[in-house]
Amino acid sequence: MSRAFTREEDSENAIAGIGERPVSEHRNLVTENGLAMIDAALGALREELGAAEREGNRERIALVSRDLRYWASRRETAELSVPEADSDVVRFGMRVTIEDEDGNARTWKIVGEDEADPAQGMISHASPMAAALFGKGVGETATVNGKEWEITELKVG
Repeated sequence: MSRAFTREEDSENAIAGIGERPVSEHRNLVTENGLAMIDAALGALREELGAAEREGNRERIALVSRDLRYWASRRETAELSVPEADSDVVRFGMRVTIEDEDGNARTWKIVGEDEADPAQGMISHASPMAAALFGKGVGETATVNGKEWEITELKVG
C-alpha cells in the first residue's frame, strides 16, 4: 500500500516504535481532584508537544502525541462523581476505613483509575476491594481474596 494512504499518527508511532496507551473498558469516573489532574496533564503535554515540534524531535513528538491522545480521550469520557454528604454506604469518592480479623486497619479513598495510587491510600473504583465495599455501611464486612474486612468508618472527601 502506498504511504500516501497511511495516517500521520501511524507514521509517528512507527518512528518511536510505540503503540497506543490502553484505555480501560470501565466507566471513567473521576473525583474533582482527578478531573483537575487530567486537565493539568493535557496542559503540560500541549506545552511539551510545542517544544518537541520546535526542536524537530520526531520521536518525542510521537510519544507526546500518543500521551496527548490518551489524556484527551480520558477528558472526553470523564464523569465527575461527588458522593452525597450524608451517605451511610460506601460510594465513589469516599474514604473508607476497614479492619481485618487481626485488628489491622487501612483507610482507602475510592477514586478513578487514573488517580489511583495505593501507596497514597487511593484505590480505583474498578479494583476488587472497591467492588467488594460498594453499597456497604459501617459494621458490614467485605471479603477480598479470602480475607474479611469490617468497615469501621466512612467519610466524604
